[in-house]
Amino acid sequence: MNEVKKPKKSLTFYYVIAIVILFLFNLIAMPNISEGKIVEVDYGKFMSMTAEGDIGKVEIQTNRILFTDKAEKNVYKTGILDDPTLIERLHEAGAVFSGEIIEETSPILSFVLSWVFPVLFMIILGNIISRVFMKKAGGNNSMMFNMGKSNAKVYVRSSDGIKFSDVAGEDEAKESLAEVVDYLHNPQKYTEIGASMPKGILLVGPPGTGKTMLAKAVAGEANVPFFSMSGSEFVEMFVGMGASKVRDLFKQAKEKAPCIVFIDEIDAIGQKRDGRLGGNDEREQTLNQLLTEMDGFQGNNGVIILAATNRPETLDPALTRPGRFDRRVPVELPDLKGREEILKVHARKIKTEDNVDFLAVARMASGASGAELANIVNEAALRAVRDGRKTVSQADLEESIEVVIAGYQKKNAILTDKEKMLVAYHEIGHALVAAKQKNTAPVQKITIVPRTSGALGYTMQTEENNKYLLTKAELENKIATLTGGRAAEYLMAGTVTTGASNDIEQATKLARAMVTRFGMTEKFGMVALETESNRYLGGDTASACSAETLSDVDGLVVDIIKTQYQKALDILTENREKLHELAVFLYRNETISGKEFTEILNE
Repeated sequence: MNEVKKPKKSLTFYYVIAIVILFLFNLIAMPNISEGKIVEVDYGKFMSMTAEGDIGKVEIQTNRILFTDKAEKNVYKTGILDDPTLIERLHEAGAVFSGEIIEETSPILSFVLSWVFPVLFMIILGNIISRVFMKKAGGNNSMMFNMGKSNAKVYVRSSDGIKFSDVAGEDEAKESLAEVVDYLHNPQKYTEIGASMPKGILLVGPPGTGKTMLAKAVAGEANVPFFSMSGSEFVEMFVGMGASKVRDLFKQAKEKAPCIVFIDEIDAIGQKRDGRLGGNDEREQTLNQLLTEMDGFQGNNGVIILAATNRPETLDPALTRPGRFDRRVPVELPDLKGREEILKVHARKIKTEDNVDFLAVARMASGASGAELANIVNEAALRAVRDGRKTVSQADLEESIEVVIAGYQKKNAILTDKEKMLVAYHEIGHALVAAKQKNTAPVQKITIVPRTSGALGYTMQTEENNKYLLTKAELENKIATLTGGRAAEYLMAGTVTTGASNDIEQATKLARAMVTRFGMTEKFGMVALETESNRYLGGDTASACSAETLSDVDGLVVDIIKTQYQKALDILTENREKLHELAVFLYRNETISGKEFTEILNE
């Protein structure tokens, strides 16, 4: 269990304490020090000395009387009493009334005690506190005296680090990065021919594809120091602190060369400079310092920069040009073979049955990233533990895919018989339209068990092989399949429900892409009417045409969806008996496999 540490107090707190101590010292201690030679006597002693004429100087204050003897060798003090004839008696005794406070101490001593000594005390105290905090805080840049220092995590040489064998599904990226490892091991092989290794390598790809893991694998294979830092850690409140961190990071890296510096999410500091006034000067200064370090007068021999981002289109051109980041390595979503290899890598950490077919699981997990596949394997292991088994089975892995995609089964969701039958018609409508069309993925599973994501059921289709290109006919078939659920509801129940909302959204998105981005209409042809940004983060689109053209686009999108809906309705009308038979079978069993669906359909 991690120790819960008390929050550390800032240096300002201790300076405030020192100021309070200085104030109290002057308020309390100094009067006592200055009055060290004053003798306190009672009022009777004062009256007797007055009567005897042994009075020198006298100073009557609001709360006390200060006086000296005739020779002015000693200083006395006493309290104030109600004595109306005191002034007359003192005058008769020959006392001298002083208008000034009696000098108890010399001015030099008073200045030294009041200011010089406390200031020296504060300086010494500040140095002690700084040293203590330096030892305890280490690289913590939250302290005032440690600002501008790089707090990069340093992973030193280790034989137990991540290797290329621990990263699967990214063969092209590993092949490109293997040159870096070879260069760090045998630099003379490259210098003999005059070749130099790229100063910077930029890893780009969707979240969860293993960019950070690949960087650590390079360091593990090369067996060199590895500096890891996030781009957001360079951004500070004070202008110049981020640039100072960059300088300190590269200074440490040069001292430990050969080494690797990895900057994750570099778009936090590497965004394009737009030249507008009032921008983030701190971010721009940090970027300028990074550009200088990567391509300055001093060569970074033995220091290789790796960086990762999900938004390469937002990076400044001066950062991505050759000479700084010379090589861009795409880390894309894994294909079918890659998914199978990733599943096998993560399955090493758990106990699985001997008959697990990872290829079948990989087909079902189409479009999943490496992080999602790792989560699928972990969910399968958790399911096996819940069931009290020692090993993970094929069923565990298949169910875990559904958990990651659609959520857990809702145990307390009770549908009425009418709702359950409508959901059965809806899902069989999807499957039947898909099965009766050419060039569509085969049905893997149909279920009407509600899930925590809100889905009351779903139809799973799996491609046999990787699909990199889609024809116009295949896209139209996809839209027809998506409209099949609504068509089945209308055909068999004479009504429509809210269950087709997600189908409508996906069908509209596909139809709009056919018109605006894929050039699949005769009216507009090969004209781009939309531009895509943030490709790796969902692919946001923005219109690149006039309002009148957008109106025409909307009309074409409506026509495409209406045409495919009618096609789905015609298919289901021709196979109305099979639709009812399959829906009743699904209603009774709640889940049917692709094999059972095909057998009933072909009877």
